[in-house]
Amino acid sequence: MPAVPSGRFGTPGRPLRRSSFLLGFTGALGVLLAYTLYLGIRNASGILVLVVIALFLAVGLNPAVVRLRRWGAPHGLAVAVVALTVVLLLCGGVVALVPPIVTQSGQFIEQLPSYVEDLRRNPTVNDLVVRYDVMERVQSAANADTIGRALGGVLGGAQLIFGTAFRTLTVLVLTIYFLVYFDRLRSLGYSLVPRSRRERVQLIGDEILAKVGAYMVGALSIAVLAGVTTFVFALIVGLPYPFALAVVVAVTDLIPQIGATLGAVIVSLVGFATSLPVGIACAVFFLIYQQVENYLVYPKIMRRSVEVNEVAALLAALLGVALLGVVGALIAIPTVAALQLILREVVLPRQESR
Repeated sequence: MPAVPSGRFGTPGRPLRRSSFLLGFTGALGVLLAYTLYLGIRNASGILVLVVIALFLAVGLNPAVVRLRRWGAPHGLAVAVVALTVVLLLCGGVVALVPPIVTQSGQFIEQLPSYVEDLRRNPTVNDLVVRYDVMERVQSAANADTIGRALGGVLGGAQLIFGTAFRTLTVLVLTIYFLVYFDRLRSLGYSLVPRSRRERVQLIGDEILAKVGAYMVGALSIAVLAGVTTFVFALIVGLPYPFALAVVVAVTDLIPQIGATLGAVIVSLVGFATSLPVGIACAVFFLIYQQVENYLVYPKIMRRSVEVNEVAALLAALLGVALLGVVGALIAIPTVAALQLILREVVLPRQESR
């Protein structure tokens, strides 16, 4: 199309909106905005992880709220009962784990002088102390810098404890909030979908939420069963702190693929520290119990509700641990179940219709 002359000022050029400078400037702004968004997500990654955990817990606990509402309880009362139950479980775990740790630490500190005295009476140890000038090295290491680093370690430990308590409280508050407004948040999410596709998205979304809830209930059931069985076994063989060990096994059993083995190793180490026969009994017990759990308990409780391929579950657990640690391992299997549902109901039919 020929340019329209404009009198004595010549022929107009291309519109500014098509200029290379404007395109480059707009692209640079887009890159800058994307990088700023990346920095924001990276800096807020800790809070985002807490939000994901709270959402996962809310989705898993919502069936309990729905069940209480069907029994005639008001929505607020149902949420309060579920939240109080979770708080009591957390308090029970803390009460079970903290006293053994404090007691064992106190006993070690009280017996430390006797351990040192026994070492000093050992001729071999004394020979090594003299040969390698251990006492001089210890005295040279006990300076202001070493004391400062030790104090920093103590403060770091206190910061870790208070940070963990703060994150736990944050997750608990967010979970209660999501439970209270669960229906509103779900409706808001579906309203963002175009109306022509809203019904199908709602059906698939409700199915995904149901699978996540079923996985949560199944995982908790398996963990409680493992904890109760460990508690009974610990009482029979005479392990110290049986309730604390049962809590450890139940918590670690929530981690897919590797959690049960981790709990078995911890209890077996405690058993070997007690006596050799008790340690062997622990190893044999967990070897038999894990076979029963993997081939009898887990298929009946989990596979009917989640239906995840074993290879996909293993790969998802490994990838989840690499990305988000224990949190990634916990949400890996329901995430794979949701992706399998979307693949089967959306992606594959679309490919077949082309």
